[in-house]
Amino acid sequence: MGQGIAEMLAHKGLDVYLTEKTEALLDQAVELIEVSLDKQIEKWALTNTEKKLILSRIHKVTDLSVLQEADMVIETITEDLDMKKDVFRTLDRVTNPDAILASNTSSLSLTEIASVVEKPERVIGLHFLHPVARIDLVEIVRGLRTSDETFEKAKYFVDSVIQKKGIMVFESPGFVTTRLICILINEALHTLQEGVASAEDIDAAMRIGYDFRYGPLEMCDRFGLDSVLAAMERMFREYGELKYRPSVLLKKMVRAGRLGVKTGEGFFKYDRDGDRIQ
Repeated sequence: MGQGIAEMLAHKGLDVYLTEKTEALLDQAVELIEVSLDKQIEKWALTNTEKKLILSRIHKVTDLSVLQEADMVIETITEDLDMKKDVFRTLDRVTNPDAILASNTSSLSLTEIASVVEKPERVIGLHFLHPVARIDLVEIVRGLRTSDETFEKAKYFVDSVIQKKGIMVFESPGFVTTRLICILINEALHTLQEGVASAEDIDAAMRIGYDFRYGPLEMCDRFGLDSVLAAMERMFREYGELKYRPSVLLKKMVRAGRLGVKTGEGFFKYDRDGDRIQ
């Protein structure tokens, strides 16, 4: 998600500082952005000149002190609350105190994430959906202490600067999109496990019958099976309702390391670029 957001922002004409846990991962992220841009060139959606311009706006960062210049920081690490808190503690030290600190979390509590910073009113959720460049929706999630000023700035950024549709969401486990799509994915998993239909046919039913871009099982692959499992388990704990209890099949797949696109295989198989091959 981080590289997708970085590519989209640079495409919109914004300068982006991109950072990762290691220099190797940072180089890999930029390499994958180049792959994405090359694929767009192959489809005549982009020129080589535009590619060079986009890449010139993406700056690899290893020294976080340069984030003092940023007006907004968008965190996109894995859905682990303790890890996110550590990142926000660091951001609180190295950023301008008036900068907006945003998280791309799909289900975690913004109020709890904000509890570790000195000014929790500047923390907000900006939940982009995959694939970032093609989905024109962003959930703007308000924590308990998110200020009106922070929300208005975030809304302006989403609606006017990057020209996507921003919807306001008050903090709730799973927000809107994750809460609804995970139930659909979970029911597709139950349907597959019960032998009602094949994975291919289940996805075809929703893709063709209801005009979905991807079927629910391919969505699960693209989100990451481990991420879907974590979201389902969190909502099951928070709401206590059986409809959020994750499928046994999902747990088995995660234990087997078949996590979807990120490992090359989930319910379907994918190449290194994330294109489905089977």
